[in-house]
Amino acid sequence: MDIKESFLQYIRTEKRYSRHTVTSYNNDLDQFFRWLEENRPGATAASVTHGDVRGWMVSLLEGGAATGTVHRKISALRALFRYMRRHELISSDPVAGLKLPKKSKQLPVFVAEDALSRLLDEFRFGDNFSGLRDRIVVEFLYLTGMRRSELINLRDSDVDLSEGQVRVTGKRDKQRVIPLSAGFVRSLRSYNSAREEAGFSGGWFFVTDKGNKMYDKGVYNLVTRYLAMVTTIEKKSPHVLRHTFATHMLNRGADLNSIKELLGHASLSATQVYTHNTFEQLKKIYKQAHPRA
Repeated sequence: MDIKESFLQYIRTEKRYSRHTVTSYNNDLDQFFRWLEENRPGATAASVTHGDVRGWMVSLLEGGAATGTVHRKISALRALFRYMRRHELISSDPVAGLKLPKKSKQLPVFVAEDALSRLLDEFRFGDNFSGLRDRIVVEFLYLTGMRRSELINLRDSDVDLSEGQVRVTGKRDKQRVIPLSAGFVRSLRSYNSAREEAGFSGGWFFVTDKGNKMYDKGVYNLVTRYLAMVTTIEKKSPHVLRHTFATHMLNRGADLNSIKELLGHASLSATQVYTHNTFEQLKKIYKQAHPRA
């Protein structure tokens, strides 16, 4: 097993990184080593220099890569070389001291409250299983703020309708409990009944029209299709509903620590980005309402 595969196995099994993160790291590392072979044939992971890493970073930027993308790719390299130093495969870290480009400030995209209200209150999803399922998926993501992967991996045993709560398994298998409203619990009971009538069982809470476990692309397409009916924002992914959950909660007076716990963030700094959305909303209201603004 080469060093890259050993590293990927380490973050997969010991660090418990998500499948998406492992795949992303694998792709980024493959890209770097292809570039390295083209620019310094015969170079190995152990012989990578600070200049190599900086050269790759410059080539990414010159190729039009966004600064956020560059930061992510360099993070993959940094993790690999830390792993190699820990195992005494290299004596110095070639990423150490590397100056990264300043990230452009991008606020989380979210859907307006009135737009989501129109979708959930006025739009008819249909009374059959597919329609009920689609509505519950959109509403579940918005009402809980959970990630797409967390929703897909929900099992029947995770959703406690008698207690009105759902147990979510997040990154690195960290679990959290999110409350469910009484009205939404009634909707979930209707969904369960429709699912049973369709003959779908097996433990997964969300299933396809054929009774199989829901999958990433299916949820993405579902959410994108329905959000397109009520909003013109460019991004319409399931993660936008997570941003929307946090932004709406903050706008309605929820404290930042509570939102952090509901989202399953490891640190408060990851949650604080939503305060910028709230401030931007305040500025907009100020400019619209104040006679001298």
